[in-house]
Amino acid sequence: MARVPVEDKTLEQKTIDFITNHGPNFISALLVLIIGLWLIKIVRRLLSAAMEKRELDPSLQPFLKSIIIISLQVLLVIWVMQLAGMQLTIFTTVIGAFGVAAGLALSGTLQNFASGVLILILKPFRVGDNIIAQGQEGTVHSIEIFYTVVTTFDNKTVIIPNSKLSNEIIINTSREGKRRLDIEIKVGYGTDFKVIHPVVDSTLKGFGGIMPTPAPRIGVGTLEGDGYKVLVNVWVPAHGFTDMKLKIQEKLIEKIKAAEIKLPGM
Repeated sequence: MARVPVEDKTLEQKTIDFITNHGPNFISALLVLIIGLWLIKIVRRLLSAAMEKRELDPSLQPFLKSIIIISLQVLLVIWVMQLAGMQLTIFTTVIGAFGVAAGLALSGTLQNFASGVLILILKPFRVGDNIIAQGQEGTVHSIEIFYTVVTTFDNKTVIIPNSKLSNEIIINTSREGKRRLDIEIKVGYGTDFKVIHPVVDSTLKGFGGIMPTPAPRIGVGTLEGDGYKVLVNVWVPAHGFTDMKLKIQEKLIEKIKAAEIKLPGM
């Protein structure tokens, strides 16, 4: 029996069939896109308010907001494409392969970035703090996303990758606002400690800049074959520590000589 050929559908019929089959999906995808974009705007405002409330570092706020908002937008687009009936297998495979390749190529950079974010959030040090790190001592000039700039006390600029600062020991010498200054004065056994003690004590009490609390301490620190060392502990402001040490030592020598107390070699 001869088969009767079926007439091809007209363009109008194809359009109607397409709208009937895919229209609801496209409408759902469009609604999700509109609502999603509106919700992302709300999330952006909430993020800004939360970061301001927590006093997050100003240099970190725009970057974190951008990362979060872009991630939400990408997820929204993928969801909308799925709702519209698009096949995303190849798309997701390419994105995944690209992400792995980029991660391997930028592993060191990403580590510095993650460390920079942690430093800005946890604040082990701030701009203006004096720190000792990676064998360098100086003042923190700026904290960037990937590195930290330190100006040493002899005016050298040192750029330290943030991964080195987040994974190794950092000594923050100014965070507490004050430091203990230790000074040793060596004298011979022929000099009685009861003679040198009041000289040192009166010198410290008359010296401006020394903190009253904790109170200064004066005692015999070390016994040696040719004499003993008088140990002096005083608390001074963290900033200007070295300058204060030089001035106090200079004043102590002046007062000890004026009291005719002989020091070794004199």
